[in-house]
Amino acid sequence: MTRPVSDPIRVFLVDDQQMVRAGFTMLVDSQPDLQVVGEAGDGAEALEQLRVTRADVVLMDVRMPRMDGVEATRLLVARPDAPRVIVLTTFDLDEYAFAAIKAGAAAFLLKDAAPPDLLNAIRSVHAGDAVVAPSTTRRLLEHFAAALPDAPSAAPTGPDPRLAVLTDREREVLVLVGRGLSNTELAAHLVVAEATVKTHVSRLLAKTSSRDRVQLVVLAYEAGLVG
Repeated sequence: MTRPVSDPIRVFLVDDQQMVRAGFTMLVDSQPDLQVVGEAGDGAEALEQLRVTRADVVLMDVRMPRMDGVEATRLLVARPDAPRVIVLTTFDLDEYAFAAIKAGAAAFLLKDAAPPDLLNAIRSVHAGDAVVAPSTTRRLLEHFAAALPDAPSAAPTGPDPRLAVLTDREREVLVLVGRGLSNTELAAHLVVAEATVKTHVSRLLAKTSSRDRVQLVVLAYEAGLVG
């Protein structure tokens, strides 16, 4: 059943540091449209609690004891009606964030992000937007790219089959999405209306069977369109 519009967004916190969880709780609960509904100190505990606790958005640390955020994200998003996951990362753990996104996280955010950025990220992800901060996306993907296999050696049998169904314009849009451009930036670059960009992105998601925009970014890197 659809919740009333007035209901707050339910947020679940996963971090092995209690002080970090306490700080996030104070911040999130200070907003009338957000509410912390639970917390856990590691991925295994989070999976247990989220069987009985309904959440819309999970803030997931990546490096934790027992079960890290990558494995927890993979198992969580496989559940029916799974909450959307925001991976919290630091620059020295970029490879973990990338792995978590490939495992199904909707977005990533730096742990030292300003409070308004974190709050806006929760709202954006809940609304269905997968890319939280294009500038941050670009910086982090520069680090991720070094860890990815070289495209020709990774695909010796030919180009990625997911690209075969794309038009030239859709492939162009995919490259720009892979570079971390927002819809507004895409519209300016392509000299089209933002509504047209949204249509292209929607078609890309459908044609490539990508769950969200972040998976499009991963596809662009894995297919060698962006390096």
